[in-house]
Amino acid sequence: MKLTLREKTSYGIGAVSKDLVYSLVAGFLMYYYNAVLGISATFIGVLFMAARLFDAFNDPIMGVIIDKTKTRFGKFRPWLLIGTIINAGVLYLMFSIPTHLTGNELLIYASIAYIVWGITYTMMDIPYWSMIPSITEHGKDRENLAVIARSSAGLGFAIPVALTMLLVPILGDGNERLGFSRFSAIIGVVFIIGIIITSFNVKEKVKAGQKNPKVKEMFQALIRNDQALVVVVAIVVFNASLYLTNQLAIYFFRFDIGNAALFGIFGTIGGAAQIVSMLFIPLLRKKFNAKSLFIGGIFTTIFGYGILFILGTLNITNIIFLSIAAVIIFIGFGIATVLTTVFLANSVDYGEWKNQHRTESVIFSLQTFVVKLASAFSVLIAGVGLDLIGLDVNAPVQTEATLLGLRMLMVALPMVGLLISVLFFMKFYRLSEDKLDEISEDLKVRRETEKAAKAGVY
Repeated sequence: MKLTLREKTSYGIGAVSKDLVYSLVAGFLMYYYNAVLGISATFIGVLFMAARLFDAFNDPIMGVIIDKTKTRFGKFRPWLLIGTIINAGVLYLMFSIPTHLTGNELLIYASIAYIVWGITYTMMDIPYWSMIPSITEHGKDRENLAVIARSSAGLGFAIPVALTMLLVPILGDGNERLGFSRFSAIIGVVFIIGIIITSFNVKEKVKAGQKNPKVKEMFQALIRNDQALVVVVAIVVFNASLYLTNQLAIYFFRFDIGNAALFGIFGTIGGAAQIVSMLFIPLLRKKFNAKSLFIGGIFTTIFGYGILFILGTLNITNIIFLSIAAVIIFIGFGIATVLTTVFLANSVDYGEWKNQHRTESVIFSLQTFVVKLASAFSVLIAGVGLDLIGLDVNAPVQTEATLLGLRMLMVALPMVGLLISVLFFMKFYRLSEDKLDEISEDLKVRRETEKAAKAGVY
């Protein structure tokens, strides 16, 4: 059965709303903890790394719990709603730390809030992405749904980037601490509304009909799913590289460019370019296969980073030139991001075809597991790096050495990571279009045979 416009739109709304939250935390929590609350960057880096490591090991467990869940609403939607409601509340508390807390009390509150936020976000995020193979079994529908979801997520991610540093001073009447609290409340409410719309309009349709394997059997199946692991490794390095830039961008615009509000313009233009590139993927897929587009997308992003590095080296801080770099970076990022979801969904079919087990939640949780593992070290590098280069958030002007170090952290390291990612993917990914068609046909026959056998037709 083909997906309806209502289903596609509702799934996209969920992506917008959840990435509003993720963008606010990923792009501004370090800044909030460091520049607003005065917590040291190194402590934040260590905290974020520890929390991500803890959360990463929680992801596969969540995937198993989802796979074992059986309700009349399906196995994904209950967790989607529960995780969203709790996470929205924790988001507000995380950006509303009481002013009387100082010293160790402040550090304890900030640490607990961030760890709990990560756990509850996992409760919502894994079922959201794991739903794709269960919503439709048609490859093209999955690809289109992934495009819609990633495009919508790009929009959701871009909104806080564009508006946070503009609205926070207004909402807080010049008080950043109060402004962040009120802004997080608004984001949380929109988040809940968006996921409710998704949960009530998107149904799970594809049921593989396999027995529930033991946890050990699930992980053994994942180890044997070599193509899922190839995709996940590429995703790890790819996302970790970009996450490093995302953590440091607000510092770059505040201290190097000299105007934190310009980060909103940079992010808006880049986000718009990302969304446009995502929307053009169905058209591009008519001329190029998914693997070629993914490789081209990453090399495009690397090229954009190269331009940004040159601009920084030559001290060219004009927003027009910076925006050109942003457009190139985000176009490549948008294309590659959508296709990683497509590759992962395809690897679910490959795993079922090869191992006789369809464990989409475990595979998708493996993605978040290793991404969080890699991003844990990225955020540690960002936090410790800020202290090592001597950045002082209270100083009106930074030294040239500090600014150079900031550019190296934000641009040079991600370029190296992206190059490693694309070279690895080029060498080891082998699910061609023809191979996927063969797998799809084999699975269709297998499911029909199993259905007939259960009905007593031999």
